[in-house]
Amino acid sequence: MLLNRLTAEGIAAGTVTLVLRRWDRPRAKAGGTQRTVAGTIRIDAVTERAGDYRVTAAQARAAGYADAAAAQAELDRRPAAHTYLIRVSYLAPDERPELAAEDALAADDIAGIGERLDRWDAATEPWTRNYLRLIGDNEAIRAPDLAERVGIDVPRFKRRVRQLKGLGLTISLGTGYRLSPRGAAFLRADGHRPTR
Repeated sequence: MLLNRLTAEGIAAGTVTLVLRRWDRPRAKAGGTQRTVAGTIRIDAVTERAGDYRVTAAQARAAGYADAAAAQAELDRRPAAHTYLIRVSYLAPDERPELAAEDALAADDIAGIGERLDRWDAATEPWTRNYLRLIGDNEAIRAPDLAERVGIDVPRFKRRVRQLKGLGLTISLGTGYRLSPRGAAFLRADGHRPTR
């Protein structure tokens, strides 16, 4: 479930407690969590309604809209089989920036990161360290350009980079990415020195 900055910050501030979505099948599950630009949110409940469901004024306000008409107009842009009312709350700040800033890694840290990357590589193909080197050597290059270099589609490339970001190894920029201090320290310890 993608959340824009305004919605994520509203959830963090407690002014947004509901997310409205139109989907053909559920993409959020009660009890789950999700990282956002404003921190980690919790999905408290998911209620499914018909695709032509009309939101109430109270639901619109809880979702951060001025009124029901504005919320409905946004929903109606995406016709789908179901309307979902997703109750959300703020759980915790995003720990990734602090994690990414760590550049003094203990042997256990290096081993733990390496084991996680090895599992991801084994599940698909060896890609993790190649992506780290690619990002380290190509700071602030557009994601489509990097995806083309490794021969995969942009959405899959971005999903993989988000996995690396989740470990604090990369940092998203306005355009492209940068290797974090933690990512650079891991590559050095792992025997792969970035060229930049």
